[in-house]
Amino acid sequence: MEFEVDSLETPALTKAHLAELLFEQIGLNKRESKDMIDAFFTLISDSLVEGADVKISGFGNFQIRAKAPRPGRNPRTGEAIPIQSRRVVTFHASHKLKEQIQGDLAAPV
Repeated sequence: MEFEVDSLETPALTKAHLAELLFEQIGLNKRESKDMIDAFFTLISDSLVEGADVKISGFGNFQIRAKAPRPGRNPRTGEAIPIQSRRVVTFHASHKLKEQIQGDLAAPV
C-alpha cells in the first residue's frame, strides 16, 4: 500500500495531514484517523519520557540522551551563564531512509 503526499500545501507534514491520509487512503473515519495518529505519537512520547528507545524499522531510532551541565555564555552581553543538565531526544535515520534521501539527490535533474 502506497501513500500519496503530493498535495502538501506547506513543506511540513502535520498530524492533521496524516489523519487525512488515513481517512482518504485506508478508509477509517475522520475521528478514528485522528485518534490513531494521536495514540501513535502519545505512545512514542510516553516511551521516550520513560527512557526507552523508540525504533521504527526502515525509518530510524529515537533515543534519550543525558547532557551534562556546562558553562555557557549570553551572546548579547558575554556574561557567563551555567547551563543545567538536561535530557534531549536524538534521532538517527536508518540506512533505508538515508538511501531514499540520497536517491533523490542522485536522480538527474
